[in-house]
Amino acid sequence: MELKEICFQAIEIIKATGKNISGEIKSFDKQNVESKGVHDFVSFVDKTAEKQLINGLENLVPQAGYIAEEQTVKQDDSLIKWIIDPLDGTTNFIHGLMPYAISVALMQGNEIVLGIVYEISRNETFYSWKGAKAYLNEEEIKVTKAKSVKDSLIATGFPYYDYDRLPQFMKTLDYFMQNSHGLRRLGSAATDLAYVACGRFDAFYEYSLSPWDVAAGAFIVQQAGGKVADFSGGDNYIFGKEIIATNELIFEEFLGNVKDIML
Repeated sequence: MELKEICFQAIEIIKATGKNISGEIKSFDKQNVESKGVHDFVSFVDKTAEKQLINGLENLVPQAGYIAEEQTVKQDDSLIKWIIDPLDGTTNFIHGLMPYAISVALMQGNEIVLGIVYEISRNETFYSWKGAKAYLNEEEIKVTKAKSVKDSLIATGFPYYDYDRLPQFMKTLDYFMQNSHGLRRLGSAATDLAYVACGRFDAFYEYSLSPWDVAAGAFIVQQAGGKVADFSGGDNYIFGKEIIATNELIFEEFLGNVKDIML
């Protein structure tokens, strides 16, 4: 596969989908929202966007299967898969808040080889492919050079379920509020990871996430010189429902902080 060519063609498909999502903002009716669970919503915008993405992407890599959030196409076990979130930050979108993003990754075997996060409201495209640098709108990006957690701005997200771990999670908030530059919760994990990649955040952590939330963003962080892991320090962050992402300099310290409290 020619990953560079696939990446840029995929970006065009994603941006066209993003334009359609933007066009729905003024006329969007909250009555058209369905609930998948407590605090977990889906709208016709998500479903329509997913279908548009799949219709475009299937021509780029015809042999690829899909892992897609809204399951508008049958999931399968193909060696090559697109991992798609058509609207990461749906709750933000339905309330007229930013950010909200499209997240698309290409997985070959067990390896992510391409990732794109398009933050729609700011028209920012974060992307990379295997063997390339990481980019934001054609400009190379890098993670920060913060050397300690106390000098870091940290992003996180609140769980939509799995509240059994909430007491430990609240302790992490307490710790980082007192021992860093602060915490931010934007409501879009894909955007949080992209912001780590470009240096707006120094670190990100969250649990109860799905592959489509993190696959593209985590890959872009790594391509930008960062490190990604699950809460144990392992590599089960795409399907393991927990992730940390940082620059290399604070990785061990940040991982230790999260591991000591969450595990």
